[in-house]
Amino acid sequence: MGVNFHELKLVKKALESFYGLGPQLSARIMAKHTIHPRARLGGVAPKIITALTAELSTMTIENDARRIVQDNIKRLRDIGTYRGRRHAMRLPVRGQNTRSQILTARKLNVLERGGTQSKI
Repeated sequence: MGVNFHELKLVKKALESFYGLGPQLSARIMAKHTIHPRARLGGVAPKIITALTAELSTMTIENDARRIVQDNIKRLRDIGTYRGRRHAMRLPVRGQNTRSQILTARKLNVLERGGTQSKI
């Protein structure tokens, strides 16, 4: 995948560091390759690491997953749905209150949080 991890890092945390892989999916991948939940990258055989890399290359993670999310939000905005308008105004999308404490929602509706920010 082009990413180098420290050998003391947990395999589960290394898998979860990819955008689009959460706790459940990483646990399923580890169970499929018979990796202990507390295993570290240094203790995993190179053969298993290449199998993990091959499986991750077939999945939609990182930039592909981000692009899919952006396309879905753009589609909602183009159609003019309620959710699309809320995204466009940088307001809470999932029914949160706006009477108070809207600042957090405005921060979270921005997709890219580091460096350059693109409004959704």
